[in-house]
Amino acid sequence: MCLIVLAHEAHPRYRLIVAANRDEFYARPTAPAGWWDDAPGLLAGRDLRGGGTWMGITRGGRFAAITNVRDMTAVPPGTPSRGELVSGFLRGSASAEAYAREVAVRGRDHAGFNLLVADGESMWYVTNRAADAVQLAPGVYGLSNATLDTPWPKVVRARDAMRSALEAADDREWNAGLWSMLTDRVAAADHDLPDTGVGAVRERVLSSPFIASDEYGTRASTLLTISREGEVHFVERTVAGGPPSEVSFRFQIGDAATSSTTP
Repeated sequence: MCLIVLAHEAHPRYRLIVAANRDEFYARPTAPAGWWDDAPGLLAGRDLRGGGTWMGITRGGRFAAITNVRDMTAVPPGTPSRGELVSGFLRGSASAEAYAREVAVRGRDHAGFNLLVADGESMWYVTNRAADAVQLAPGVYGLSNATLDTPWPKVVRARDAMRSALEAADDREWNAGLWSMLTDRVAAADHDLPDTGVGAVRERVLSSPFIASDEYGTRASTLLTISREGEVHFVERTVAGGPPSEVSFRFQIGDAATSSTTP
């Protein structure tokens, strides 16, 4: 993912709300969200080159998501895929705290990343741009290609949209607001652009919540909710890098039965 905004224990009906965009090169082979044959109970999209994923959830309620840290340093050949950090947690049984603290130690072997992991008891954030993992208190958080809550324009816009969603009168209203934010292609003003070493033109292209360029951009948007009763609703819209499509999944945490629809 390259944009994640979440409300963690901040809504009376939902213990978790996540809205996220995955930005990637269009040519990178990818499978849309679905149940993994080789990891029963794991729901996620799949990077068919690295084998991992950018965001997923399990029937047991384990959740994880990752963004890259924007860094112009070349990644050495043989560097492990960052997506394996997500699938490693989802496949495993370690607590969110234990896994985050482990990744804080071994994460230096990866290119720059931000990782969120939750096990139904707590949510943790870890990056290899800091020394240790951090447990997240209830609240609204935004994450892009810098560390948590770095106030890039797209992160500020996404957090504002999530806070508005939390105040919405009904689910349809806040759903519409979050999807609208995820499809927002308006670039930030030049004076608000970060300087990450890619040049002003590229910073402008990358500054909107939804990115569109010739070879790279937003490939999928995801909205995930977990209710207080443990009902999960996971919707992924693929918008680039393949035929436009939408998949939707509903299931109860702890139940083996699942349902999905593909309009």
